[in-house]
Amino acid sequence: MTEVVSPADLGFFSTLAACGSLSAAARELGLTPAAVSKRLTQMEQRAGVTLVNRTTRRMLLTPEGEVYLEHARRILDQVEELSELLGSSRRSPTGLLRVNATLGFGRSHIGPAISRFVAQHPQVSVQLQLSVTPPPFTDDSFDVCIRFGEPPDARVIARRLAANRRLLCAAPAYLAKHGTPASPHELVRHNCIGIRQGDEAYGVWRLTAERGANAKNEAIRVNGNLTTNDGEIAVKWALEGHGILMRAEWDVKDYIADGRLVVVLPEYRTPGADIYAVYAQRHQLSTRVRAFVDFLSAELARAGGA
Repeated sequence: MTEVVSPADLGFFSTLAACGSLSAAARELGLTPAAVSKRLTQMEQRAGVTLVNRTTRRMLLTPEGEVYLEHARRILDQVEELSELLGSSRRSPTGLLRVNATLGFGRSHIGPAISRFVAQHPQVSVQLQLSVTPPPFTDDSFDVCIRFGEPPDARVIARRLAANRRLLCAAPAYLAKHGTPASPHELVRHNCIGIRQGDEAYGVWRLTAERGANAKNEAIRVNGNLTTNDGEIAVKWALEGHGILMRAEWDVKDYIADGRLVVVLPEYRTPGADIYAVYAQRHQLSTRVRAFVDFLSAELARAGGA
């Protein structure tokens, strides 16, 4: 009887989908593009359906290909978990680890941490992707996602790595020239540096008074002549005196410590931004996922965030 799905094809198709093109998959697998195309054609012939729509530069999975990929990754994860439960991989993490993080935090903290992680665990290969918008929880392209704020989704595990908060801040030169706001509503008269990231409502800053049990929440629509999707650029604009910025403490604490930025409206709280490692429940037994999350937690603690 001819196999509809060959076990050897599961890893091949998972790699193919992750690479995004036949040529990239060929480089990853050490094959020629023609060999990759031939193997994919053989898979489709056995399955009796088209799994991939090919173009000259890219490939798109068909609905049947999406189903194939979802089950292939699940089966591969289960095989790995079984191996770890039997003890063959428990002592030292091995294999591919796919990580997603935001642009600024990924560059400044996650990338350097990964460098130190693989130095300790050379049998682990890490693929890091930085993005402005975090991938949806249903996206199975990553093993671990680093996010700000606890995700409201019971289907994933969210481990808190470090405390974090957003601060309003500005350069002393800007405040000397334009004055320091004494209340949230005075922000509307200031030049506020905008950051378009994720699903957060752009142009609306939410502040909460710290005083008493009857804390008051305020939503302020701010304006300004500078906007970016890159947090590092926004911080540089604030340092150069262009306006008031709302940014995670991790990104501005050094500048506040040396006086280059000053906290504005310190008696008001902004939405929480604690740092979490988010991963699917089926990865909780993965040695490399556990090792990486433990390592990252320790790294951020040493950096002063926990």
